[in-house]
Amino acid sequence: MPRHILAIDLGTSALKVALVSADGDVVASEQEVCRVELRPGGGAEQDPEDWWALITRASSRLLGTGAVAPESVAAVCCTTQWSGTVPVGPDGNPIRPAIIWMDSRGAPQARRITGGLVRVQGYGLDKLVRWIRKTGGIPAQSGKDPIAHILWLKQEEPDTYRSAQLFLEPKDWLNLRLTGQAAASYDSIALHWVTDNRKPDAIRYDPALLRLAGLQRSQLPDLMAATDIVGPLLPGPAGALGVPAGIPVVAGTPDLQSAAIGSGATRDFQAHLYVGTSSWLTCHVPFKKTDMLRNMASLPAAIPGRYFVADEQETAGAALTFLRDRVLFDGDPPADAYRQFDRMAAAVPPGSGGVIFTPWLYGERTPVEDRFVRGGFHNLSLSAGRDELVRAVLEGVALNSRWLLQAVERFTRRRLEPIRFIGGGARSDVWCQIFADVLGRTIEQVADPVNANARGAAMLAAVALGELSFDQVPDRVKVARSYVPDPAASGLYDELFGEFVGLYRRNRKAHARLNRERPSG
Repeated sequence: MPRHILAIDLGTSALKVALVSADGDVVASEQEVCRVELRPGGGAEQDPEDWWALITRASSRLLGTGAVAPESVAAVCCTTQWSGTVPVGPDGNPIRPAIIWMDSRGAPQARRITGGLVRVQGYGLDKLVRWIRKTGGIPAQSGKDPIAHILWLKQEEPDTYRSAQLFLEPKDWLNLRLTGQAAASYDSIALHWVTDNRKPDAIRYDPALLRLAGLQRSQLPDLMAATDIVGPLLPGPAGALGVPAGIPVVAGTPDLQSAAIGSGATRDFQAHLYVGTSSWLTCHVPFKKTDMLRNMASLPAAIPGRYFVADEQETAGAALTFLRDRVLFDGDPPADAYRQFDRMAAAVPPGSGGVIFTPWLYGERTPVEDRFVRGGFHNLSLSAGRDELVRAVLEGVALNSRWLLQAVERFTRRRLEPIRFIGGGARSDVWCQIFADVLGRTIEQVADPVNANARGAAMLAAVALGELSFDQVPDRVKVARSYVPDPAASGLYDELFGEFVGLYRRNRKAHARLNRERPSG
């Protein structure tokens, strides 16, 4: 009987559960919508019990289709949103909602532990050197890393902090629910900034960094590789999922790392672009390096002994959702809204009639770290219509990715081409061509791009089971179509890109003044 992996992909706005063959073919998948609760002061939370309810509902529906026999499921592997915090009690249950990657309430705590008398970009020089030398990075002053979440709880919710037996990343909490065993992978723990990452095959907690951060080792999980087995699937969760009990649960990996595998970009300097709620453009690299000016570093990858370039842009597809739900449609949007957007954007020439959209609707991380910056439409005139607004959003997200591409290519010291494209945004042929034209790079639209993370988690599990090697992955992931840059558009987008970056530089101080007291605005 062919063997399959049950892959669980917990995103910010959507939850997917997929049945994937050991070769990486997605046989069937089901999806549910996730809700985010935005709190005053920059808070963003989700209920882990809601995650579990959505997972079991989707998995039961998936297995109920009969697409594969339940007994053919040989393993479970999770990939999830990264940089979140789930405080759990002694029974393994959450004691409050999860604080997710968008949450910036811990910014004051992050600044406190990273400050100093002599400062570089706001960081104490002595602390900057100590942190970067061991981890490759330092806690972000935006307060969006788990270390800041935990310190915010310590100060603002001391009862929660004292009651928490462990603080877990979303992926690692799911594994605890599945197996009863608490563990983090070397890649999932990285944004706590308390591990020594200088040897990617021997990552460990560093006592000096724990003291510097003010975290207790006893409240953090043990560590293992992403390809290790956390434990057997417990009978209760197995019944809720509809698969056999006792099958191995692979440690898994966060979404950036599973996306790299699911895009087929597992070789060094083989790039992929993801556009979902957020966005990133990254690749694996054979070195540990940090670029403080552009807020990126090479961190431990899901592939044992390897690094990848860690970067992220806060709002990409979320900007299109914002346009749909808050601007263009009143009430429930039409089911084919995004297909309508494609037709509208295609009806407008490149450049959107001079309208520029900046997609910084919830701050930004790379290539600038700025939690106060906000987005908008620029150069509007009475002649601008809905079609121009839609295309401007697509182009604005692509211009932001070009800004990031410049930084990543400077980091890697090489031109990255072709670039594999995955995520919900990659379903749009119009957006694929816009990215090719704006980036000036060949874009490879990966087949079934929405399930790339689930595919990556499943292929990671197949490696753990000994049925696949990472060297085989690039040839197993199919490319649906390639998009080549149109030379006629290059000059126009060069001009728009210069104006795009200029809009940030000219307006960042105004955004800071407007939003310093209301960072969630």
